Amino acid sequence: MKYVVGVDLGTSSVKVLLVDQYGEVHYAVSKDYPLIQQKPGYSEQNPEDWVEQTIQALKQLVNDANLNKHDIAGISFSGQMHGLVLLDEQNQVIRNAILWNDTRTTPQCKKIDQQLGGKLLEITKNPALEGFTLPKILWVKENEPEIFEKTSVFLLPKDYLRYRLTGKINMDYSDAAGTLILDVVNKSWSNEILRTFEIPSTICPPLVETEDFVGTLLPEIAEITGLSSDVKVFAGGADNACGAIGAGILSEGTALCSIGTSGVFLSYENDKNKNFGGKVHLFNHGQKNSYYTMGVTLAAGYSLTWFKETFAKGQSFTALLEDAALSSIGANGLIFTPFLVGERTPYADAKIRGTFTGIDGSHRMADFTRAVIEGIVFSINESVEIFRNHGKNIDKVISIGGGAKSELWLQIQADVFNAKVVKLQNEQGPGMGAAMIAAAGLGWFESLKECAQVFIKEDKVYEPKPENVKRYKEFYQVYKDVYPHTVAINHQLFDLRKGIELE
Repeated sequence: MKYVVGVDLGTSSVKVLLVDQYGEVHYAVSKDYPLIQQKPGYSEQNPEDWVEQTIQALKQLVNDANLNKHDIAGISFSGQMHGLVLLDEQNQVIRNAILWNDTRTTPQCKKIDQQLGGKLLEITKNPALEGFTLPKILWVKENEPEIFEKTSVFLLPKDYLRYRLTGKINMDYSDAAGTLILDVVNKSWSNEILRTFEIPSTICPPLVETEDFVGTLLPEIAEITGLSSDVKVFAGGADNACGAIGAGILSEGTALCSIGTSGVFLSYENDKNKNFGGKVHLFNHGQKNSYYTMGVTLAAGYSLTWFKETFAKGQSFTALLEDAALSSIGANGLIFTPFLVGERTPYADAKIRGTFTGIDGSHRMADFTRAVIEGIVFSINESVEIFRNHGKNIDKVISIGGGAKSELWLQIQADVFNAKVVKLQNEQGPGMGAAMIAAAGLGWFESLKECAQVFIKEDKVYEPKPENVKRYKEFYQVYKDVYPHTVAINHQLFDLRKGIELE
């Protein structure tokens, strides 16, 4: 039996999967690393932590799986999007990585809008938002010019990790699409964008396809991990593109709800010129010559983690979710907006912050927990609404991530989305997508679609319940009213807090 390894470099941890030729996961290892948050709105990581923890995870996988190292034939990667990693001429990291959920770049986004206007949407298919990579590059250029001067190349997180394992520098199209520098349709770095902001084209890495073979492990990495130095390494893709692959979102008519640190609602798109007016993102898919559209909730699973760590530190997530089932639809009249780090879809607002609305003395922990879960799904449903309003038929949704680990949460998704929600038998999210990229790259299958037919199996379908759908529509309308009624207050509080911190 031959195996592939999928490496998923997430925001809080790296997860490695050992998958056989039939899509069965034989072993999984996860290793955590910290966030660095020096100021409100700042979110960074030390790229060396990714490398060290990935090497340790691979080493543990090889040791514990007890396989002949030559049975592991291929490796590929999934990674958190948008994070900026800067390397000097010796390919050494010259500052911490600035992550996707860092919101310091509002002035740079305004500058991009002012100087490019509608051309940005035409070239990149996406608006200027704080999460993307270009605003981060401009922030470094303006605030750390000595760092910018030293920069020889920029990479995204999984590309830096792959470089450290193989010695090869490149970036795949699905991840490059999230930089705000890629000409998405023509699949090339945009000279117009680079010229506009006086960014040398030389700092942009070579572009490759997600399934491309890009090298083998460095001998020293092979020795440390116990893997063969002959194992083939494939480029891999952005976590959302890999999540789509791992859930079989490879043709028109399929949709994905992924609830991890952030929340994503994603739909396959074969029309590269479809215009959503920048309300949702359009990116290159991991599948060659394909695209996907998606809306993003910045603090999805993060909202539940924050709530647990702040108010229920001693409880497990399982116990917390079981307790939430004791509350009612609408959490006994309590609404939560998950804007803990700002919001992406549909507001694109870095200053907005979360609220609990409707609190009274009768509310208990179960109500608050359920309100958080429902608020996350309500937020994702705003993306679903945009897709439906643009003519997309959404009646079946594959659910992955933390939101797929709870019967309650899966049923809430079905009721709020008013669509069938499918739980997979062997759901491993982007890590499975990375493993599938390696499997297809090795030639085990003719295509990712063929691989999906073998690797992906449905477990259970959650049907929307008409009486629940009706009730949730009423609470959802209230949820949508919270943003316009609180935005001015939240912006004032944000500015006041920022002013105090600067004193």
